[in-house]
Amino acid sequence: MTIEKRSAQLLGKVDFDATNSFSQAFLDYIAQKPELEPFHGLPPEIASFKSQLENRTFSTSTRSIVSSALTHQYDGLETSEATVANINHLKSADTFTITTGHQLNIFTGPLYFIYKIVTVINACKKLKETYPEYNFVPVYWMASEDHDFDEIDHFTYGGRKFSWDTDQTGAVGRFDPASIKPIFDEISMPEFFKEAYLKHQTLAEAARYYVNALFGDEGIVVIDADDADLKRIFEPVIKEDVFKNTPNVLVNESNTSLEKIGYKAQVFPREINFFYLKENIRARIVKNESQFSVLDHDIHFSESELMAEIEAHPERFSPNVVLRPLYQETILPNLAYVGGPSELVYWFQLKEVFSHFNTDFPILLPRNFAGVLTPNLLKKIEKSSLSFEEIFIAADMLIKDKVKSNTAHDLELTQQLEDIKNLFSKVSVQAEKIDPTLEKLVLAEQRRAEKAIQKIEGKLLKAEKRNQETLVNRIYDIKEALFPNGVPQERKDNFLNFYLTNPKFVELCLESFDPFDLRFHLISNE
Repeated sequence: MTIEKRSAQLLGKVDFDATNSFSQAFLDYIAQKPELEPFHGLPPEIASFKSQLENRTFSTSTRSIVSSALTHQYDGLETSEATVANINHLKSADTFTITTGHQLNIFTGPLYFIYKIVTVINACKKLKETYPEYNFVPVYWMASEDHDFDEIDHFTYGGRKFSWDTDQTGAVGRFDPASIKPIFDEISMPEFFKEAYLKHQTLAEAARYYVNALFGDEGIVVIDADDADLKRIFEPVIKEDVFKNTPNVLVNESNTSLEKIGYKAQVFPREINFFYLKENIRARIVKNESQFSVLDHDIHFSESELMAEIEAHPERFSPNVVLRPLYQETILPNLAYVGGPSELVYWFQLKEVFSHFNTDFPILLPRNFAGVLTPNLLKKIEKSSLSFEEIFIAADMLIKDKVKSNTAHDLELTQQLEDIKNLFSKVSVQAEKIDPTLEKLVLAEQRRAEKAIQKIEGKLLKAEKRNQETLVNRIYDIKEALFPNGVPQERKDNFLNFYLTNPKFVELCLESFDPFDLRFHLISNE
């Protein structure tokens, strides 16, 4: 077992490849397979940051614009000294960011949202210890321009799904969260959520408020890229994508190269990789024979009109998934991006786009992955004699193995099945001597006999499961807690499931997770 016990909170760690939870592309990246090297930057190790720091270039003017934009975005919000200091540090050439991004899921959405931010905070702390002459700022990039409302309109608490019903459209960060109020009538929420949603005008403002409430003392900086000053920095990329379609060509070439070595593309570029963003609209820009149009809207531009629109209002052009990473790295002095398996893998497709626009490619640092074990759940694991690796085995297979190892009876009829095969083999030889056409009959009867033995074997196992009902139910309880409805706990449950019983849950995560230990963490919520 690859388990390392460190504290009362951190119970152990399990190698990624022992969890049966990750794609081969992600595991190959963790293993630093040589064939993937052309598609990413330096490996996700703390030693890699020495070179990253020495080679990362970033303009003084952009630093000033970003720091000013953030100061404006935080205006009116009671902000921690650490966050204010970090925003000011961004003006200095010795300051760099570690960034993660996520959608504006209501009430933080799935548990791994918390893990992402914990990872960037802890990474900055570790880097400061290792490279004390620099400043490191943890950044949460809000996906405020996304328009996929169905992906963020719900969360799961206590096994129940809670949803926000609104008919607002466009970029979700601009939504008015007032209509979220009915959810507060069903759950006793922490005060900071009430302040966030009921006293702020937009979903982006609400998200900044609660992230600041949870992590402000750690110096987290929340950035909303739906900002005219920040978009102005990205204007050259907007023009080249819209009028020359260069990213489309480059990403497709990378996709072909990745497919040749056995990896499938995660995202697919378009001829134009920008949406038109205005009021309650976020819709694709498409090129027709003689003009540019905004899909599904009566908005059209000639080439000269669109050029003028970009120059006058760059904030109206919102990058899709292909160019959002480039936008991020264009406006932030970033060293590493923290993300999940699918996120990091799609960055492999973008390396040539970064090269073309002379933008440094960040280190791709996996976020922390974790399972939270309540004291009751931990007792069930111990009573079931399960190792931490075993809890990742599929429920039916795990129960079968444990029932077999916990019984005094022989539940397998392997030898009997082999005896039947040998018997029918002899019968087949004897029958063929008399009449060769009897071979098919003998084979058919053999199959019937084998199926009968296999059926009996299944009945034996089923009967023994009934005899060990307590063990079986215990294992099902463990699997349902850590994989509700077959989905990993961190992708299904909301952090309120643990925070409401333990208000120090965020601190527990900060103390337990190591951002540079690329294993699955198991922690106790005590």
